Amino acid sequence: MTRSVMGSTEGQVMFQVSRRGENRIDIDFSGKLDSQAMRAALDDLLFKSEGISNGRMLYRIGDFDLPTLGAVGVELSRLPQLFRFIRRFDRCAVIAGKEWLRKASEVEGALIPGLAIKAFDLHQEAEALAWLEHG
Repeated sequence: MTRSVMGSTEGQVMFQVSRRGENRIDIDFSGKLDSQAMRAALDDLLFKSEGISNGRMLYRIGDFDLPTLGAVGVELSRLPQLFRFIRRFDRCAVIAGKEWLRKASEVEGALIPGLAIKAFDLHQEAEALAWLEHG
């Protein structure tokens, strides 16, 4: 079950969520989210994570631009739902080519109780999958 969310005045946005079995989702993201794309992406993410507990998340970040102010507003308005979403997961592996994104991901993991986040470079997907499954 996959769906791509497209839509941005700045260019192409790709936010694809795929359910991989009972307790895993994969997210592929690149581009710059505007408010409409952020709303659709969060709806898809929340829908596809329903019923997951002790979950695993693989998050691939491609070319990343900071979201628009409208997109941030949408995200902030959905914080209660996002906190419920994040509690469904124990581990998140982030694959990103930019060092600052990997560092930011691991800092975020230190701030979210019960969620281990580990970041990997683009060429380390096999290691990311192994860490997700076996720690």
